[in-house]
Amino acid sequence: QVQLVESGGGLVQAGGSLRLSCTASGSIFSINDMGWYRQAPGKQRELVAAITSGGLINYADSVKGRFTISRDNAKNMVYLQMSSLKPDDTAVYYCYAQIQISKLLPPGNSWGQGTQVTVSS
Repeated sequence: QVQLVESGGGLVQAGGSLRLSCTASGSIFSINDMGWYRQAPGKQRELVAAITSGGLINYADSVKGRFTISRDNAKNMVYLQMSSLKPDDTAVYYCYAQIQISKLLPPGNSWGQGTQVTVSS
């Protein structure tokens, strides 16, 4: 069984910064992509940033230049450094990871429980 646990959300004023962390634990053979999605009230969940095991990165256009994703493969962790935050960034942020629990099985997507980020104007 695999578990993803996020931390680092909270309330911040516009222009401020927050750093989200996510740790994967459990029966893990390997992790492919890791990343972050977010879901604002009344909106669909959207990709914020993703990073492959080799370090290739993809950002949503809305966060380019403001957010930075990174990962520590040895610790099975992924981070999201968020700067110049805007009220539109307010959402629940979800960590995800494509985890293979055995070399005999294909990877599957695992999700964290979500962490609230609220940006006040």
